[in-house]
Amino acid sequence: PPGRKVLIVYAHQEPKSLNGSLKRVAVEELSKQGCSVTVSDLYAMQFEPRATRNDIVDCLHNSEEFNYGVETWEAYKRGGLSSDLVEEQKKVQEADLLIFQFPLYWSSMPAIMKGWMDRVLVQGFAHEFPNCYDSGLLKNKLALFSFTTGGSKEMYANGGISGDIRYVLWPMQHGIMHFCGVKVLAPHICFAPEYVSEEKRKEMLIAWAQRLKTLWKEEPINCSPEWYFK
Repeated sequence: PPGRKVLIVYAHQEPKSLNGSLKRVAVEELSKQGCSVTVSDLYAMQFEPRATRNDIVDCLHNSEEFNYGVETWEAYKRGGLSSDLVEEQKKVQEADLLIFQFPLYWSSMPAIMKGWMDRVLVQGFAHEFPNCYDSGLLKNKLALFSFTTGGSKEMYANGGISGDIRYVLWPMQHGIMHFCGVKVLAPHICFAPEYVSEEKRKEMLIAWAQRLKTLWKEEPINCSPEWYFK
């Protein structure tokens, strides 16, 4: 619906890739609906994935012993985080929906995207115990993981050699997004695009565009362990 804000966090090196096309389709389709869409193109931004002392621009809370979690939490409260983090947090704050678009690397997200999670979702901004899971600080937001795999659908089936794809989603969807209070829409998975015909890849893009047309009517998945491990 018009006025909705979407942030696409995108991690692929090649714009001509299927991931690049999936990102482009999302921008086009959601913009057509009147949503305002922002893209964080992590490789193009040369986003820093490492969580270091450089993320705090002023004095440390404890200069004797460096604790990243404590230091970024304190820095967040006093406005002392580095500008690249503040910039990403602002985009997250404004977004109604976060779409993560990436190729699956080693059953997880690429390091540059994991680094985005590590650095951007600071305590005090995204969660603050006991305010986590259903009371996480980013509640009222939606997230969707859209990714490509190397392995086929059969390999990621329940009982398949790679394990049910839902096991892979548990740390990302539950351990990160749900922990921060974000509600999660069903993932969008393009299985083994490198091993299918050009025709099939086009169908993958059409299916994604179709899904986006009615995305706002979707109900989030059930955020319990049952969804992942039943």
